[in-house]
Amino acid sequence: MLRAKIHNAVVTQSDLEYEGSLTMDAALMEAGEMFPYEQIQVYNKTNGQRFSTYLIKGERDSGIIGVNGAAAHKAKPGDRLIIAAYSSMSDEECSFYRPLKVMIGPDNKIKEIL
Repeated sequence: MLRAKIHNAVVTQSDLEYEGSLTMDAALMEAGEMFPYEQIQVYNKTNGQRFSTYLIKGERDSGIIGVNGAAAHKAKPGDRLIIAAYSSMSDEECSFYRPLKVMIGPDNKIKEIL
């Protein structure tokens, strides 16, 4: 089940030489209840690419969304992303669960939490 998503995040940097992962502003991670080293799915709205990686906590309130390692081929600065975290749930939990949605505005600042 979709547990949480960050919607419309804009890539601020990419680093092909970094070992891998996606760096995210700590404030955005907390708003989405996401954790360092958690596996995520990334959907690039700009070019249609999709990939999985894990999170690294970036500087709080920096707005950083950094795509690192091989994934840098799939997202460049300026691209818009949906970043999703999933979780296993029982049938009972699924019947009432609603995912956390963090909508992002300019400069990767939180616009709304649904």
